[in-house]
Amino acid sequence: MLKTRIITALILAPIAIGGIFFLPPAGFALFTGVVITLGAWEWANMAGIENQPGRIGYALAMAVLLFAIKSVPAAAALLVAVAWWLAGFWLVRRYPEGSGSWGSVPVRALMGVLVLVPAWVGLNHLRAGTLEFGVFSNSLLAILYVLLVVWVADIGAYFAGRAFGKAKLAPRVSPGKSWAGVWGGQVAVALLAMAAGFVAQATMADALLLIVASLATGMVSVLGDLFESMLKRFRGIKDSSQLLPGHGGIMDRIDSLTAAIPVFALIITLLGWLAAGSGTL
Repeated sequence: MLKTRIITALILAPIAIGGIFFLPPAGFALFTGVVITLGAWEWANMAGIENQPGRIGYALAMAVLLFAIKSVPAAAALLVAVAWWLAGFWLVRRYPEGSGSWGSVPVRALMGVLVLVPAWVGLNHLRAGTLEFGVFSNSLLAILYVLLVVWVADIGAYFAGRAFGKAKLAPRVSPGKSWAGVWGGQVAVALLAMAAGFVAQATMADALLLIVASLATGMVSVLGDLFESMLKRFRGIKDSSQLLPGHGGIMDRIDSLTAAIPVFALIITLLGWLAAGSGTL
């Protein structure tokens, strides 16, 4: 299993790096759209659509939707995402209570739209925008930073959870996660934000705001992970798919990012650090 995981990672890493950091905006939109479409194919199964024609149809509908919303102001989609994740927090907190209200296939399919579409919008909003934070001006750095926030939060949570993880975070959703892991991840994210503010030569005010924005992003990334875990537990499956040998599925790798990206993109837009020329994708 470890060998399989390593081989898969070695194959995927250059593809991901090239797709994210070396493609022009149009190529980036297409690349990320393919990833979201594959994620939609997996989400269809979590929504309860078990037959392949149905899952493929859902994925294709998602791809069409991504193309159709290109003229929608990014800020509007990002605001919808924030509202959605507030609702998602309530659903995760109550689980399994309340699952009767969202357990139908159509509602879970709609959830996929609310999770995946804003993530794609947020990524492309970051890619197309102009970054103005300290000496940083390349918007690709904003994408790199939000990826680092999620990864650092996950790493910090892993080590803190192993060392101090007695109080469970959401045992009915994901028994392995602990409050110690959450706080450990937040400490790691705060340190990352302080380092980024220093490297960017940001003002004290901007550096403090970056810490707050990063902590909010790190916290919501935990919610993204928990939400997918809730859907999989409700559906009775362990992984979103087996598309990535040794790693599960696409959604198993991007669940935290689907929540973190739109929230981070909206925050830095409202703070005036990210300016988009047209305001649309």
